[in-house]
Amino acid sequence: MTATTAVGTESGLADRILGGWLGRIAGNMLGKPVEQGEVWTRARIDRYLRRADALPLTDYLPEPPSESEARDLRPEWRACVRGRVRGSCRDDDVDYAVLGLHLLETHGFGFSTEQVGDLWLLRLPYLQTFTAERVAYRNLANGLRPPLTATYDNPYQEWIGALIRADVHGWTSPGAPRRAASLARRDAVLSHTGNGVYGAMWAAALISAAFTAPTVRHALEEALGVIPAGSRLARTVRRVASLHGAGLAWEETLTTLEEETAGLGWIHTVPNAAVLTAGLLYGDGDFTRTIALTVRGGLDTDSNGATAGSVAGVMCGAPAIPARWTDPLRDTVRSAVFGFDGVRVSELAERTLRLARAES
Repeated sequence: MTATTAVGTESGLADRILGGWLGRIAGNMLGKPVEQGEVWTRARIDRYLRRADALPLTDYLPEPPSESEARDLRPEWRACVRGRVRGSCRDDDVDYAVLGLHLLETHGFGFSTEQVGDLWLLRLPYLQTFTAERVAYRNLANGLRPPLTATYDNPYQEWIGALIRADVHGWTSPGAPRRAASLARRDAVLSHTGNGVYGAMWAAALISAAFTAPTVRHALEEALGVIPAGSRLARTVRRVASLHGAGLAWEETLTTLEEETAGLGWIHTVPNAAVLTAGLLYGDGDFTRTIALTVRGGLDTDSNGATAGSVAGVMCGAPAIPARWTDPLRDTVRSAVFGFDGVRVSELAERTLRLARAES
């Protein structure tokens, strides 16, 4: 199956890839002000929205209703709330998508894990990396090679960092989830192990499947096929799908999963995958509802919002994303990746399309 026939037409593929980029950036911007899971719990996010008369959530977060709330938001909030968005904020959730695109353009689909590391050192500032990526970066600078870069003195091996790097492998492998997962794995093992790697494989496969799956549930089922069925990640995703299928409300499903994943921390891959899966299933293909529910679910809000937006944007295509999410972005990406700050979203999407076509 070619990239074009996977989505029907060449223009359809272009719209979906652009939708993925726009969705990722918009979802990231939506979640960024409240990205601190131990402070901004699900209950507190909804209290904030209620006080601002912003429920249901249908736009970027409103300005804080009080000074005390403003103090607890991320310092970047002034450029991320509704009415103040003027292009995207710089964020690692977008930086890694940009860097992944550059990786494939530079080394092709046969890239090695070592080449991923080399590109980090060349293009990515150390202080714009976090948790497992910062450890891997330090290990690279100290002369270690994969897989030691992921395992040496790294307590973050199953955190969410590898998952947020996976989108480009899905966008460039439309309708080919196993291929997307294989590419994502080769990237992920630079910094992660276990469920951290499975998270990247699952996310890449999910985005790839979103190009051709008739529903988000079908895409989730396809994505589960690329990771070990007995892994905690797979069991957690299936659990969310089961509760959704049984008719539980979104709030009840998340409360159940919070109890079942307690103790893993707010940046661990597994509980975040639960929030993301719930947002996708209860969002039911609607872009706004999907990213709103995902961010309201708490934990790593900007990362989850970004991935949910990527999946939903691919499924619906750029023209179907409401303009209130895309117009404020001004077709502009701010990035810490050397040589890419100020690049156009449309240009990134066109370059991604060329890669997807080349591999079709």
